[in-house]
Amino acid sequence: MSTDWNARLEQLAEGLFAGLEASEQLALSLSAEDSQFIRFNNARIRQTGRVADGRLELRLIDGRRHCASHLTLSGVIAKDRELAADELIRLRNEVRQLPEDPYAVAPVGGQRSDSRHSGHSLPVDTAASRLIAPMQGADVTGLYQGGRIWRGHANSAGSRHAFVTDTHAVDYSVIDEEERMVKGCFAGSRWDDAAWAADVADARRQLALLDRPRKNIPPGRYRCYIAPAGVSDLLGMFSWHGLSEADMQTGESAFLRMREEGVRLSPKFSLAEDFGSGLAPRFNGVGEVAPERLELIREGQLVNTLVSSRSAREFGVASNFADDGEYLRAPVMATGDLAEADILRVLDTGVYLSNLHYLNWSDTSGGRITGMTRYACFWVEKGDIVGPIDNMRFDDSVYHIFGDRLEAVTREARVNPEVGTYHQRSLGATVCPGVLLSGFELTL
Repeated sequence: MSTDWNARLEQLAEGLFAGLEASEQLALSLSAEDSQFIRFNNARIRQTGRVADGRLELRLIDGRRHCASHLTLSGVIAKDRELAADELIRLRNEVRQLPEDPYAVAPVGGQRSDSRHSGHSLPVDTAASRLIAPMQGADVTGLYQGGRIWRGHANSAGSRHAFVTDTHAVDYSVIDEEERMVKGCFAGSRWDDAAWAADVADARRQLALLDRPRKNIPPGRYRCYIAPAGVSDLLGMFSWHGLSEADMQTGESAFLRMREEGVRLSPKFSLAEDFGSGLAPRFNGVGEVAPERLELIREGQLVNTLVSSRSAREFGVASNFADDGEYLRAPVMATGDLAEADILRVLDTGVYLSNLHYLNWSDTSGGRITGMTRYACFWVEKGDIVGPIDNMRFDDSVYHIFGDRLEAVTREARVNPEVGTYHQRSLGATVCPGVLLSGFELTL
């Protein structure tokens, strides 16, 4: 890797902080990567390239006025110093025109962290051949991304944070002649050819199940197993009008009943924010470090929400140093006692859902989520897969899904990585098991 981006952040910080006026404070947040991307379809390489990119956010605070902007770094220190200095002048002119913000949060000082997680992705020169080797004889389509990611923070109050990780992810689908698909996601920090081949082979075995006669089922409530990928999608909704303290305070949270009415979910359901895996940095945009583990829902009872320092100032509560958006950054759901090998037997008769998509709140106050089933979803009778079902819409409440209809949780959990590449590769993952429900509402 040619550039140590966190060292570059420190070089930029020295000059910028030295030029601040007495009333000003400045926070710098770095996001950078050195990544290889390979796009493939029909088991053939269609596009490959490497991206070395750094972005810097400057957040200027002058009293209770603040503003922020981003710039793309060139990687040449002299040029980047000039770009950053010019941007600081622009922000200085802008911030003085803005109204005061009574809840503005100043950068916190005296905190330092350095978290580095080494690994190895596919080597650039052999990545293409090793990636497509297990795909031969099948239509496999998707995107490989791999390499090093940096995050950093420096502020004029004296805090410094660095985070570096090496990761890869292959977000792919195996497709048959009728354009039916099975979704796969292979991710980690240390590439393993044998594990990759086994992952593709498993997806191909699932695809063969789609050749069985299709089972048409009417809308209704069905006994249901939802695999970890689908559970991850459901937990993603907890970051949107979910466990945010600001949403609780303004009445927009889907979990408000848990606080105001004492409603509980199932004792089999526990959720925590856990940075112990090193999948995401603990520090936020103002240089605060979150607890390594924060329990949110313990055995069905709400015990904490995500509280940013801005919300703490606005609503008079204690901060646990969530980021400003108060979203989950490192969610981990507790496992249970259902062995994956026993899922079909224990399900007996009902639906097996591998993936969900297009999720949205249909009734936020009631905690109702709507969305669609997707990819390899099957009808099961007496512990045997009969055949695939058509894509169907569901609409059900978290108070049922993770509450009174949650029958069992698997022993095994899966890491479901964030695979977004808008502007930059995403960090983080949702670690969760599968769930068995006594009933799940399929509506259309």
